[in-house]
Amino acid sequence: MKASKKKKNVIRIFLIFILIAFCFIGIFGWDYYQKIYAPNFLKQNNKSAFLFIPTGSTFEDVIRIIDSNKFAENLNSFKWLAEKKLYTQSVKPGKYQIIPGMNNNQLINILRSGQQVNIKLTFNSIRTKQQFAKRISEQVEANELSILNALNSDSLLAKYGCDTNTIMAIFIPNTYNFYWNTSAASFIDRMFREYQTFWNDDRKEKASLIGLTPEQVISLASIVEQETSMNKEKSTIAGVYINRLQKKILLQADPTLIFAWNDFSIRRVLNYHKLIDSPFNTYKYPGLPPGPICIPSVSSTDAVLNYKKHSYLYFCAKEDFSGYHNFAKDLTGHMQNARRYQAALNNKNIKK
Repeated sequence: MKASKKKKNVIRIFLIFILIAFCFIGIFGWDYYQKIYAPNFLKQNNKSAFLFIPTGSTFEDVIRIIDSNKFAENLNSFKWLAEKKLYTQSVKPGKYQIIPGMNNNQLINILRSGQQVNIKLTFNSIRTKQQFAKRISEQVEANELSILNALNSDSLLAKYGCDTNTIMAIFIPNTYNFYWNTSAASFIDRMFREYQTFWNDDRKEKASLIGLTPEQVISLASIVEQETSMNKEKSTIAGVYINRLQKKILLQADPTLIFAWNDFSIRRVLNYHKLIDSPFNTYKYPGLPPGPICIPSVSSTDAVLNYKKHSYLYFCAKEDFSGYHNFAKDLTGHMQNARRYQAALNNKNIKK
């Protein structure tokens, strides 16, 4: 009897030990599950967010960014797993998407492998380098000053065969996939590759037949871009300027004066505007300006390459302010058109 009772006590103790062990395993297992697989990010939201990690960031910087944006429900559990998975030693910059309900393991795997999301970088209606640098800096990590410095760096631009005037010709308006942590130099390098793709054999041949380089085509297209927003007229206006170039007549393009003055509020070009001593003053200097006066749309560039052949040498905005133009073959006809337009400006009291 005593032996049987002793055996039962041993079994009872063993079962209690097993039960306690399972409890400990359950507690620690649950704790591990919570730290690794339980939802921990944006638990109160139903929208994704983006984590921006600047170049040169440390793990402590990442923690600070997550904490300041209140992305994590339990920051300590994220730090614990990040240390276990050695993410603390492999921080990669970029823009990362955080999905509501994401767990620590999922986010750390994305961050550790550098699986950042693409950005859709766009630009259009750009008139100056300063405006361009600002527009790009709003979309990538590179700041406005670094982009502007790159656009004005003779040593950097030399490898593209450009100078500080012609560099703006390489930027073709479109939507491009980029990583957010793009530097100014990397941005320009990518844009030059896109420029080379844009200038395929067909476009190069058309430019050659006109007697212009691709950069000169872009410069002329930039003038066309500023002369009209009407796509139907672009090839006709391009034809006027090509006629003037071929006849060695001054282009006398008002938009180049506005660019030279760097005053885009000018609505009416007056005689004193024509006196500015600038290589962009096409009333003073023959031929095309030394570079584009804006980043032209593809439609303007193709309008130059496919210009309309005609005998017009002049054009003037229509007096109905429709955005269209009257064209003339000689100065007499042009002055008649110009007087009608000037009268319309006076009637609307547009002085400058």
